[in-house]
Amino acid sequence: MRVGIAHHFGWAVAVTASADHQVVDRRRIELIEPGVPAAPIHHDGRRLDDAAASELVARVRASAARATSASLDELASALPGPIVSLSLRAWPLDFPDDIAVQRRVPYEARADSVMYRQILAELAHERGWAVHFYDAKDVADQAAGILAERAGEVLYGPRAALGPPWAKDHRTALAATIVAAATRT
Repeated sequence: MRVGIAHHFGWAVAVTASADHQVVDRRRIELIEPGVPAAPIHHDGRRLDDAAASELVARVRASAARATSASLDELASALPGPIVSLSLRAWPLDFPDDIAVQRRVPYEARADSVMYRQILAELAHERGWAVHFYDAKDVADQAAGILAERAGEVLYGPRAALGPPWAKDHRTALAATIVAAATRT
């Protein structure tokens, strides 16, 4: 089973596909506990000094690790087979770790998003799952190229078979699992 993630602030769409690219599961997963700020750098930490912002980020990161871990465990236990990979939108390899730097342009608009992806990647590694990264701008085109004449059926067919919701996030997450499978072989 391969899982593709299309994340947002505090939650994500997770699409799980089999080796033949059939959707086995699709769901919304929580990436943060209720009542915890979803965007500690971009929104909630703006009025804080660096030390207080760092404290807030640490609390949010701990909450995100707990919630995301529980969501991944719940997903894994619901599937008919083991998860072998998790696909996430890539982030810059040189993205700063320092909270004071993250609070400045151009990083502050992306820091919270990167935090969620880093936590997802860390938790996937802990579970022994391969982690694949994708570029959201072209992953659907890459998947379509891999699938050739099956592209429409595989990427758009789940809406007819499963019913809504089946939106861009779902297609992106599924496409990411297809690209991950192709890069592994």
